[in-house]
Amino acid sequence: MKHPFQPGDTKVYQKQVTAADFARFEDGLVHGVCSTFSLAQAVEWAGRLFVLEMKEEDEEGIGTFLVINHKSPAFEGDIIKVRAALKSQERNEVICSFEAHVEDRLVAYGETGQKILKKEKLTSVLAPKK
Repeated sequence: MKHPFQPGDTKVYQKQVTAADFARFEDGLVHGVCSTFSLAQAVEWAGRLFVLEMKEEDEEGIGTFLVINHKSPAFEGDIIKVRAALKSQERNEVICSFEAHVEDRLVAYGETGQKILKKEKLTSVLAPKK
């Protein structure tokens, strides 16, 4: 595992909201704005941008936690800008804080956690138990 970053370093990911991001469950559409679970994927990706530069060829990242405080809606066509900041990296754990905005409006904030593991170990951990 490489350690090219310092706490406070940032990565930015932008995502345009589409109808595929709307809050839907088995009973249909809940509301026509970006769902918290769609936002979660964008937030995890923003933190993963650090992992992509930290992991070695024989390593991979895996999410360990996600905290989202969803404060305001993002509408179809809006561009959500997620800024992830490296909070800490201890051993193989990478913790980021984030804020997601549409222009100047705060959409969400929180934290993500990921661990970087050897691919071999990850394959073993994720294998179905018999």
